[in-house]
Amino acid sequence: MRLSRSLAPVTLAAALVLSLPYDAMPCARVDDGKPPAPSLFGAACRTAVRGSHVVAYCHNPYVDTDRVRLHIECARWWDIDTDSAPVDTGPAMTVRLKGRCWKEVRSVWISHQNEH
Repeated sequence: MRLSRSLAPVTLAAALVLSLPYDAMPCARVDDGKPPAPSLFGAACRTAVRGSHVVAYCHNPYVDTDRVRLHIECARWWDIDTDSAPVDTGPAMTVRLKGRCWKEVRSVWISHQNEH
């Protein structure tokens, strides 16, 4: 009699587990051998140089915030190169960055920083 009372809770637990619907049962993940897809990141930026003035527009189509900065290298050795303050570009957001040299512009680029 004592043996059957100690087996009763175990039998009841086994019956409950076996009666669970298939969707409620945990399943093991199967590795398909492919590397995980990279997360998409980075605002698309376009720049325009008119004389000594630079304007850049950056649009972020992704979920993660992109911190963008405008960098301007001036052509003359005595002209000071400039970097804009960082601007957080949230999802579906477009920002405008601008800067200038005193004389000619040698090169312009945008840097991106992921907040995560």
